[in-house]
Amino acid sequence: MSVEISARELTLGHGGEPVVRGVDVTPAPGAVTALVGPNGSGKSTLLRALARLHSPDGGRIVLDGRDLAAYRPRELARKLSFLTQSPLVPAGVTVEELVAYGRHPHRGLLARDGDEDREAVSWALDATNLRPLAERTLDRLSGGERQRAWIAMALAQRTGLLLLDEPTTYLDIRYQIEVLRLVRRLADEHGITVVVVLHELNQAAAFADAMVVLAGGRIVASGPPAEALTEETVRTAFRIDTTVTVDPRTGVPTCLPTWREPSPAVT
Repeated sequence: MSVEISARELTLGHGGEPVVRGVDVTPAPGAVTALVGPNGSGKSTLLRALARLHSPDGGRIVLDGRDLAAYRPRELARKLSFLTQSPLVPAGVTVEELVAYGRHPHRGLLARDGDEDREAVSWALDATNLRPLAERTLDRLSGGERQRAWIAMALAQRTGLLLLDEPTTYLDIRYQIEVLRLVRRLADEHGITVVVVLHELNQAAAFADAMVVLAGGRIVASGPPAEALTEETVRTAFRIDTTVTVDPRTGVPTCLPTWREPSPAVT
């Protein structure tokens, strides 16, 4: 089910100076790749380009062996799904109704739901553990439940590539972990390729198979978390000093800032 996507020498701008400069990114199929970096580093712009919502100034994006620009809109929506950072919540819409919106790329303009549509919605509700809340309206959900509902809508598209822009924003720690565990299951149990923009470095290291660290529109480190998240990388990207330790049991690195200012030199 996973989809392969690759960007080569990608340059992206907003009409002025490029915000992404000559970037190469190839997320592993069926794995979770986290894009991290300081504000303004280009990570969300890069994700939007992978979703064909931002046109490149240079370079090329290839999706399953074809140029991304060559896909018709409905055809592309059957390949990848994209969830923006702060989607608007429709008034009075139930969880199941929202999830069913994800089936639009697979139906004609006036077509009714078929067996395949109902099966996809049912699968998405089960994958996100939302079946008990299927009849509840979105305004009666917690933040984490609502975020899961949006992810379920994206899953109902039945694509092999899921692009998530900061899905844990505005959630407390419990719901952040809940959403990231769901992302992990989507890759492990369903073979979905996930590319996710995250702010929290330790969460990215714990849940992703690979990290792409951006700064100033360029990649400063890329690879498994234990290789990409180093003290030197954090200093280069974020301009802060940290201590990075690696759990010997799991191989997962943890980054802690150096809180205190250095002691003044003794003269």
